[in-house]
Amino acid sequence: MSKITFQKPGNFIYPVPAVMVSLRDASGKSNIITIAWTGTICSDPPMAYISVRKSRASYPMLVESGEFVINLPSEELVRALDYCGVRSLDQVDKWKEMNLHEGQASVVAAPTIEEAPVSIECKVTQVLPLGTHDMFLAEVVAVDVDDRYIDEKGAFHMDQVGLVAYSHGDYMSLGEKLGSFGYSVRKKPVKAKNRKAKR
Repeated sequence: MSKITFQKPGNFIYPVPAVMVSLRDASGKSNIITIAWTGTICSDPPMAYISVRKSRASYPMLVESGEFVINLPSEELVRALDYCGVRSLDQVDKWKEMNLHEGQASVVAAPTIEEAPVSIECKVTQVLPLGTHDMFLAEVVAVDVDDRYIDEKGAFHMDQVGLVAYSHGDYMSLGEKLGSFGYSVRKKPVKAKNRKAKR
């Protein structure tokens, strides 16, 4: 295998999450923006981030409110995911156009998206100016999930949700499971036949 080096480096870390961020300003006006620059940054306290261009109509709403909700879309929401990323609050009512419904968050004033299987409520702790984007660091203060994916033991089955990712301009389904955390070093169970042979 051989590699070439691009003359100008760029963001080539793909795939990344593609999420729908919902927010509300002090006047009560709400909006949805699509964000691909997002992720986990700390476990305890649980923290996440989103990076947003200053030119986005939602930017001042984020600065003013200091709250937002990261909604993880399922495959059924891909069209809405894309639409909310290419249409502006100044042009359309994204909730109405995509037939999405505002849900009541449990902690923050920002709405959740009722149709999203997972809604992660966040409160901004710091804003880092970086260049084209500002990074909003936030503490996760609540997580709301669709109870259809919770089993009788109270476990949430993320694998059943049908989440999507963004990869170099394309929305992708996550595909089949290849392994689980720690599987490369996990000891394989000894087969019953082998146990008997060792006796």
